[in-house]
Amino acid sequence: QVQLVESGGGLVQPGGSLRLSCAASGNQISVYAMAWYRQCPGKQRELVGYITKGGSTSYADSVRGRFTISRDNAVNTVYLQMNSLKAEDTAVYYCNAGYYLFSRYSSSDSWGRGTQVTVSS
Repeated sequence: QVQLVESGGGLVQPGGSLRLSCAASGNQISVYAMAWYRQCPGKQRELVGYITKGGSTSYADSVRGRFTISRDNAVNTVYLQMNSLKAEDTAVYYCNAGYYLFSRYSSSDSWGRGTQVTVSS
């Protein structure tokens, strides 16, 4: 099973940017589709977006045009570039190694511990 560690979170002002990283070990991410999720206190974890093994991406409506997911299989890392951040983007962000099946992302049990992103002035 792949182990995942997220990093790059922090406090940023509205309109600012952050880049999150998800470093994998124990297996190569090249065999997985990879996704970013986020969870606000008291709410369910929601899918932010994913990237397939072939590099195709898909995003939630709330972040499309502001967030970009990329992957570098050579260093076994997935990234989430977040621009034009809003207060409602405040959450713990998690990455997941899963599968792209039947035109949708299916998560696995491979989760990181998450990284906190706080957008506030």
